Amino acid sequence: MNKAWALLRLASPQLPIGGYSYSQALEMAVEQAIVTDPPSAARWIGDQLLLNLCRFEAPLLLAHCTAATDEDWATLRQLSEKHRASRETRELHLESRQMGYSLQQLLMGLPELDPPAHDFLKQIGEPHLALGWALAARAWHIDAQDALAAWLWSWLENQLAVLMKTLPLGQQAAQRLTSELTPLLQTAQQHTTQLAPEQIGSAPFGLALASMAHERQYSRLFRS
Repeated sequence: MNKAWALLRLASPQLPIGGYSYSQALEMAVEQAIVTDPPSAARWIGDQLLLNLCRFEAPLLLAHCTAATDEDWATLRQLSEKHRASRETRELHLESRQMGYSLQQLLMGLPELDPPAHDFLKQIGEPHLALGWALAARAWHIDAQDALAAWLWSWLENQLAVLMKTLPLGQQAAQRLTSELTPLLQTAQQHTTQLAPEQIGSAPFGLALASMAHERQYSRLFRS
């Protein structure tokens, strides 16, 4: 079977986990005029990739995927708790919990999830996104690096979809931004892979403040 199909399935916006309904504070950045046009949007997204995601979110997700592949359930549970505790705001916590729950419901009904992973997932009362993503990658025989690439791509695609609804940003402009930002995805993946475990960590104060402000934004398109 063509391995690309499983990878496309995991990265697809049609994966029924509701990622399209969250902006990860980008909507508030537009509201506060921090992001006003394609150059400022590229700067916001690039900073998120290189100063935040590849220093903590991506390495943590990669570790989830590796543990799931290796059937290291004790480590996977520990990583899941770490991921849960790392959500800085109520909004980010609820987003990760909701998407993780949706992935749990999806995977529990699919024949591809093998019995050990099924039993493990059944024991988790509140799975978050990274755990669900790792077990989906395991179910569809996607290796850890490819699962990380799919996650980075889906994150970028969702951010561009937010911009198309909030700036607004046209589809052609979004494709130009994709061309500009795709090399940063490669940089982020390389940095993630090379990061030693003791170096994993970030302090995204700006993102946390924007997320908290988004929770109180009077009129918004995206969930909080």
